[in-house]
Amino acid sequence: MSVVMIRPARTLDAGKLADIMSEANSRLTWLPKLYSGAEEIMLIGDMIEAGWVRTAYLDEELAGFIARKGTEIHALYLRPHLQGRGVARKLIVDAQRNAKKLGLWSYEENERASRFYGKAGFAEVSRTDGSGNDARLPDIRFEWLREAV
Repeated sequence: MSVVMIRPARTLDAGKLADIMSEANSRLTWLPKLYSGAEEIMLIGDMIEAGWVRTAYLDEELAGFIARKGTEIHALYLRPHLQGRGVARKLIVDAQRNAKKLGLWSYEENERASRFYGKAGFAEVSRTDGSGNDARLPDIRFEWLREAV
């Protein structure tokens, strides 16, 4: 049985996490390349330094990460060959653990992500034409609220 371990990212993880983000994004043929490799490392490094990033290891292999600032999830990436093995779900559950609500944006074209967020309890609350995001692609706002007990 596979074991997923979640832990805070370390500064030295920035390059590996940028590789995961780049590999995952390269599989999305509709997504334009927005940043150079160096810019991706810098972006992730800044998020790590701010304390936003948690990593997931599947059987001791670095599998992916989530970046969350307060109630906003800014990134969720997995190595493509490890998708569908429960790693992203563990990252989301970890983010939900001490939150009353969470929100995120996902590109409309990313149907797999939309299905995933729906199964994780997120509801679509709005759509845009993409004029407010870096890729200029239509996107969807998802939000999750903890149920009152």
